[in-house]
Amino acid sequence: MAIIKKFRIKSFKNKNSIVEFENISLSYGSRLILDNINFKINEGQIFGMLGPNGVGKSTIFNLITGLITPGSGKIKIAGEDVNNYPIYLRTKRFKLGYVPQYGGYFNDLTLHDNLKAISEIVIDKKNYRNERINYLISKFELENLKDVKAKFLSGGQKKKLVIALSLLGEPRVLLLDECFAALDVLTIKMLQEIIVNLQNENRITICICDHQARDLLACVDVAMILSNGKIIAEDTPSNLVKNINARDAYFGDNFKFN
Repeated sequence: MAIIKKFRIKSFKNKNSIVEFENISLSYGSRLILDNINFKINEGQIFGMLGPNGVGKSTIFNLITGLITPGSGKIKIAGEDVNNYPIYLRTKRFKLGYVPQYGGYFNDLTLHDNLKAISEIVIDKKNYRNERINYLISKFELENLKDVKAKFLSGGQKKKLVIALSLLGEPRVLLLDECFAALDVLTIKMLQEIIVNLQNENRITICICDHQARDLLACVDVAMILSNGKIIAEDTPSNLVKNINARDAYFGDNFKFN
């Protein structure tokens, strides 16, 4: 974790919120998922979400992208109320990128053709598409894999591909859903460095949800704990693991971060 932390740059971060939830509640039938929650993700921040299964972490991503709408409350992106914005308009207008836990690519297309297919949707200027594709292939060191079908890539290579796909449209906000799941230790460390470097080099605001608490806390600036539809704690990683409410609801007494 110390290796990751030394990459973290904070000088350019500010307190202008880019994503904001105001009194958001959501129910599925009689089951209350989110209960009047409020939080902000600031520009240039790596923000983490932790909590038990079914607590609403992926639901929050779906609310940000517009896949679902809240029962009550307001979602703001870049200061603008987006409750009535459809997915495609929200994604394009506010430059949202999304990396799902599973899939996110075409199995039977090569790595290069995956990038080409998505570039035709998210990049309007035809003469810029190849330039952007080549940049991302180089950035993620995928040159030797560009003619390999996605279904034959390793888990880490697939994750690199999906992140590259999400970056084609040069997003301001990148959402990573369970990005460390089912990856080996070296691949997780590689992914942590990619995340921090995206923040440092590209000034992208990043939001991560995951069950791998140590891996998430190693690369975020701030994290929040969700439990029973509520935000029970929000702080820097070092402070969060000391928080009594966070320990009682999620970490337990024996959790060690450093």
